[in-house]
Amino acid sequence: MPELPEVEVTRLSFVGAISGARVLAVRMGKPLRWPLGCRLDRLFNQQVLGVGRRGKYLLVELSDGVLLIHLGMSGSLRFGQELPESGTHDHFDLVTSAGTLRLNDPRRFGAVVFVNKIGDPQAQKLLGKLGVEPLLDGFSPLAFYEQLHLRKTAIKQVLLAGEVVVGVGNIYASEALFLAGIRPTLAANRLSRPRVARLHGAIREVLARAVERGGSTLRDFSNADGQSGYFQLEAMAYGRAGLPCKKCAAPIKMIRQGQRATFYCPKCQKP
Repeated sequence: MPELPEVEVTRLSFVGAISGARVLAVRMGKPLRWPLGCRLDRLFNQQVLGVGRRGKYLLVELSDGVLLIHLGMSGSLRFGQELPESGTHDHFDLVTSAGTLRLNDPRRFGAVVFVNKIGDPQAQKLLGKLGVEPLLDGFSPLAFYEQLHLRKTAIKQVLLAGEVVVGVGNIYASEALFLAGIRPTLAANRLSRPRVARLHGAIREVLARAVERGGSTLRDFSNADGQSGYFQLEAMAYGRAGLPCKKCAAPIKMIRQGQRATFYCPKCQKP
């Protein structure tokens, strides 16, 4: 599943080219997770003012409304002036004066939803419960500690839930916990302030590095230019079950938490 770094990398790969463009046409393929929420001609002749992001949602800001785009489990965006004809898994084309933005999603868990403004009930239903953005100044160590102190669930599960801090998906939760030296099964409310501060810094460092490296391509992720990510090649824990830890040489372990694979070093990450 594309996580926050992949979504941010995707945004950066086309925001400069599409900003200021005018919508010329819209094409829809098979139904996605949720309906578009408006007639197609509602989007015609609108200007693209910019592209923001909230968690794993891309926010295409129009002159009169906003398109919320989620990549789901297997979605990816392409942007260009000469894209090939739409294929079986191409479900949304936003044709603009600068090029076509296309959502390809084999599993169709992605979504494109139009709202009049971010404050609308439909937008708040999707965005309202998301936690703080980890790469912005609003993500403070003290507030992070106060929120974790209220939760008895394992710290990795808290990170994945996205209600305290948004976008720290499975890959990056494992990596941040490794960097902070914290066992993923430890209850969140048992973390001391110094350990929370280390985790706070690790989350920011891991996510920023992942964006810099173009995200992670485990199966078929690529940005809107078709470029793959390389962060997975630098992983310290994720996907390395049975391999020696790069710090202490102990075998990396893999367990299941909430049906998701968790990777950790039993020596470097303390309970």
